[in-house]
Amino acid sequence: MRSRRDGFTLVELMVVVGIISILAAIAIPNFIRFQAKSKQSEPRTNLKAVFTGQRSRFGERDRYSTLIAEIGFSPERGNRYFYDLGPVAGGFGNCGAAPGLLEPRGGTTISAGSYQGCEADTLRYGSAYATAALLTGMATGSGAVTWNLSGSSATAIPTDQVGYDLANCPQCDFAACALGNVDSDLAADQWYIGSQFSVLAANACAEATPTGLQEPSGQPVNSKSDVNCSVP
Repeated sequence: MRSRRDGFTLVELMVVVGIISILAAIAIPNFIRFQAKSKQSEPRTNLKAVFTGQRSRFGERDRYSTLIAEIGFSPERGNRYFYDLGPVAGGFGNCGAAPGLLEPRGGTTISAGSYQGCEADTLRYGSAYATAALLTGMATGSGAVTWNLSGSSATAIPTDQVGYDLANCPQCDFAACALGNVDSDLAADQWYIGSQFSVLAANACAEATPTGLQEPSGQPVNSKSDVNCSVP
């Protein structure tokens, strides 16, 4: 007498595959988003280190600095973001406007020099993290950062700029920025920190400051979120 072996029908298998596909379609994007947001801890931590170094420098010299060696700022290798403190001579400039003064991180060693920031680690992550590529990724979709006078400084920080107003020290301000890529698309993730209270304008790609509130000095602001927006 032949024994009977039960199995799954084609319809049952197709139903299981369909359910798995639906679960994957929901879970994978959420996982990628969670992973990308976790990478944003890097600029928060490093920009706060910039703020701490700048305040220490101000306490010693009554002015800020745009040279990373003067404030003791040196991010660990493997950084996905480049960091820009601004023009060497003081004053303000656009984020990443002078990439020739950024510490190169495309080799196994770091050369000495008077740098105003540092590049992303292209040795580890490749040419997609080169300064020029990251600057292209922030071309549009950034929310304007307005730096508000807190009553202790002679001038407000220009919108979306980095550096410090040397002419007004010791009553002066500074701002620094970070730019990186956290989800491997063409867009870039953009952050600022400064010595003034700030307000981040509403934008589809930015995490706007709630109406009537301000971001305190020393608080990194995400002026273009690569997690929320994938359009360069």
